[in-house]
Amino acid sequence: MSTESSESATSPPAQSPSAPSRRTFIATTSVVGGAVVASGLVAGPAPLGIEEAAAAEASPSSRVALTVNGRRHTVTVDNRTSLLDLLREHLGLTGSKKGCNAGACGACTVLVDGRRVNSCLTLAVRLDGVEVTTVEGLAKGDQLHPLQQAFIDQDAFQCGYCTPGQIVSGVGCMQEGHTGSAEEIREWMSGNICRCGCYVKIVRAVEQASGRK
Repeated sequence: MSTESSESATSPPAQSPSAPSRRTFIATTSVVGGAVVASGLVAGPAPLGIEEAAAAEASPSSRVALTVNGRRHTVTVDNRTSLLDLLREHLGLTGSKKGCNAGACGACTVLVDGRRVNSCLTLAVRLDGVEVTTVEGLAKGDQLHPLQQAFIDQDAFQCGYCTPGQIVSGVGCMQEGHTGSAEEIREWMSGNICRCGCYVKIVRAVEQASGRK
């Protein structure tokens, strides 16, 4: 009897060259699946149409005509624009300062039809037809407003950041007739904060400009 084993008894069955192995199948599906996930992460959700995106980004705007320091201006602004941003960003009048942007410091004070307002809290679209005076509009050419000169004479400023709002508020205070005493001036100027603490000299400057000193 022959001791040689037949090939069919000891060798594994031949694999069809066209059938993928288990290892090849797993590797292929992993690569394909990862590519699909990656492409989804990169591409993200389908963007809105151009017209829909433009409509979503657009915000309501209005046309406003107002007089600032004697000059007539007509501008189209976002309805959310404050008077302060209109002055600084649209008209280039940067004298009015953005301090707290919450109406608490008075650095942005301007006169609207002669009345003191915090321009950071005032919507520009509500001021159609009004007259606005900023610190740039107080002087007449090279001649300073009496209160501007008094601030220099009394050395009523240090860093100077609050000074434009202090001066405009002081002018309003004088026009309103609230300069009868130092105490009255302090009361009616209390909405203007000076972080350098020049309050005594500010009151003296208002007294000087109003003829009390």
